[in-house]
Amino acid sequence: MKFLDIVNLGRRWLSATPERALDAAYRAAIKIKAIEDDHFECQIVSSSSMEYSESVIKVFKNDVNSYLNTIKARLAEFNISRSLLIFSDTQANDSSQSIVRYTNGFDDPSEPTIQGKLAFIDAVIDKYNNSKYEEVAVIPTRRLEKNQSSNRFIIDKNNRTLALNRADKDGNGKIPNTETITDKTSVIPRSFMRTLNRIRQEIDPKSEDTEEQVVKKFRKSRNKTAISIRFLLILIIVPLLTHQATKSLLVTPLVQKYFDNNEQEVLFINQDMEEEAFMELHRYEEQLHFRSMLDMIPSISKEEEEEAIKLKAIELSDEFQDRGINAIGNVFADFFSLLAFAGIIYFCKREIQVIKSFLDEIAYGLSDSAKAFLIILLTDMFVGYHSPHGWEIILEGIARHLGLPENREFNFLFIATFPVILDTVLKYWIFRYLNRISPSSVATYKNMNE
Repeated sequence: MKFLDIVNLGRRWLSATPERALDAAYRAAIKIKAIEDDHFECQIVSSSSMEYSESVIKVFKNDVNSYLNTIKARLAEFNISRSLLIFSDTQANDSSQSIVRYTNGFDDPSEPTIQGKLAFIDAVIDKYNNSKYEEVAVIPTRRLEKNQSSNRFIIDKNNRTLALNRADKDGNGKIPNTETITDKTSVIPRSFMRTLNRIRQEIDPKSEDTEEQVVKKFRKSRNKTAISIRFLLILIIVPLLTHQATKSLLVTPLVQKYFDNNEQEVLFINQDMEEEAFMELHRYEEQLHFRSMLDMIPSISKEEEEEAIKLKAIELSDEFQDRGINAIGNVFADFFSLLAFAGIIYFCKREIQVIKSFLDEIAYGLSDSAKAFLIILLTDMFVGYHSPHGWEIILEGIARHLGLPENREFNFLFIATFPVILDTVLKYWIFRYLNRISPSSVATYKNMNE
């Protein structure tokens, strides 16, 4: 009986394979259609459909290619398994009934039939079998050699393709190392040319930048802004909620239980807390003497004074024990928060590209004076003359938050090195990127800084 049960189980699994494979292919096609509807206004996933950056288009295309590969594999599994069922000797029994079941779809009236699913899948993949949907191979940027000074890329904005000047191919017909157009500088400023193109488009009635294009750009900008703000809130709220939930519900009860069950009662988790408690107890004792001498409080005996000091010591011990438990809870809660933040970054790569583009537009869309003002403000705050005092406060706050003893040598070493590294990185960014993208901002920054 066991052998027959195994055979029947395998037969049922085989009879359900076409349905399972077709459903997987259908779900992958639905995901492709969802990407088109949500981000490309019901068009194919391509740089010609929406004006996303190259990184965003690459992420979308990788997802679509993954879903297309899933569809191809599942359709092949569907065809092979259905062929096996047709030539199987169980066609008249379970398998034929299974085929009828998933083609009719009477289990769920809203579920499309096999013909509907295949038609939907074919409609999705046919759009990507077109020659227009091809990955553009971008050759890495390299320095030009002496015999390759005239090689360049020409970007056709209308067709969004890359054409290479083939006049300088070598004798073997191979393409030598080339330099992209972004590494070149023009005699006429690009901002002047963009202004002329904008004026030409506004006065040309046949221009591509029509009202429809303006509405399309507005919708794309609105969607990008909504996605970016929502994702920024997620990046802030999820780690905070993770920190509070793990600390209150998991870490703190476990640490409290460990402290209560420990035979040797732990009052201070580091020497700094112990010294702080002793200083506060000594201050309380001196304050008690001072008030007694000024008759601010009734005169008390030696025994009453010792009893008051003892009560204060018990109060301080409970307070610093709670601070130690809170610090240990912060360590583990911060670790879980970092895991949550890293998980969001890993699983939301598409949103990361969108928010990166959004922040770039905000940063580089500011006026020259605003850019210079922000650069001066940030440099003076973090790497300026008065920044060491701020870094000391930050390091002391971090040490107190994590329950670590304060290390003056580490603080001085950190303040002597980290702001210098930040200053070097910022100057390199200004020289390497901002000077090429917005030279007027760099000139304004130098004038304001002087």
